[in-house]
This record gives sequence, C-alpha cells and structure tokens, in this order.
Amino acid sequence: MKKYLIATLIILTIIASGANYVFAQPGPGFGPGMMGMGPGMMESVDSEYEFLVKMIPHHEEAVYNAKILRDNTNREEMREFAEDIIEVQTSEIEEMEKYLEKWYPDRTNDYVYQPMMGNYEGLTGEELDFYFLEDMIFHHMGAVMMSQQLIVRGLDEHQEVYLLARNIRDSQRQEIFMMRNWLNNWY
Repeated sequence: MKKYLIATLIILTIIASGANYVFAQPGPGFGPGMMGMGPGMMESVDSEYEFLVKMIPHHEEAVYNAKILRDNTNREEMREFAEDIIEVQTSEIEEMEKYLEKWYPDRTNDYVYQPMMGNYEGLTGEELDFYFLEDMIFHHMGAVMMSQQLIVRGLDEHQEVYLLARNIRDSQRQEIFMMRNWLNNWY
C-alpha cells in the first residue's frame, strides 16, 4: 500500500503544478488492476475543444465500468459510489455534448480514445472492488490532470467549461483520496 500512496502523491503533485506530463497507454492484454504509471495513460489538452472531445469518452469509460461495479459489488459504499459516478458523469457528458454542438458544430472529431481501465467482466465482490479502485484512482487522475491543464493554461473560451473543469478537478481529487482510504482500510 505504501507504493500506491507514494505514486498517488507524485501524481497529485504533478497535477497540482499544472504540468503537461503524459504517461503510457496500456498495452495489449491489459487487464483489471494492471494500471500503473509509465511513459500517455494521461492525456494532454491544448484547447477547450480538445478538452471536451477527450473528456467525453473518458467519462463514458468510467460510467460503463461503474455500471459493472454497481451490479457486482457486495459493498454498499461501492454501490453508492458507482451510482454517483453514473449520475454525475452522465450529466457531464450531456453537458459537454451540448457545448460541442453549440460552439463547435463544424469541427470534425477524429480522436480515438485509449481505455485506461481493465476489463471487469466476470469479476465480483472483493476482487472487483480492488481492481476497480486501483484503476479508477489513475483514471480520476487523468481527468484531474486534463482539467487542471485547461484551468492553469487558460485554455477555456467559455466560462461554463472553466466551471465544469474546476468541478471535475475538485470533486475527483476528493474521490481519489476517498478511494485511497478504502484501499488502505480494506486491503
């Protein structure tokens, strides 16, 4: 657990500094709980448009996996957390899609999202909870980092996107600490 705490603190320090670090994408055969720091797991953003285009599939992955968690966990805390992810991030997806349609209707989106989380199909109970938490911490770090980049670099063109990014950064940072505590207390 100590190595996870140290890794979390390093990533949060990078995020807090607004740095533009990019970590590696998972390779072939990527499975649950295999997320780790390495040379693109976390995306860099260079514009408001890019933030929106990249954050939508990032959120979609979280919602998809939260539904698996909700339906297969034995812990009420995890079920409630999954429901919260589903509700909040689905709402944010809809909000971001409206922004793209309103402000960038003629832009072509050729972005290909690289999944950050493992495959949880067939996992249940303790095993599912552990791998989900382990992966979701780094997944949240990716969203926090993209949001921080938009804010620190002044990439927002609309106040609504700035406020969305700030909310994502702040709420998911708190959830990272909550997930760390759960991992430390349960495992």
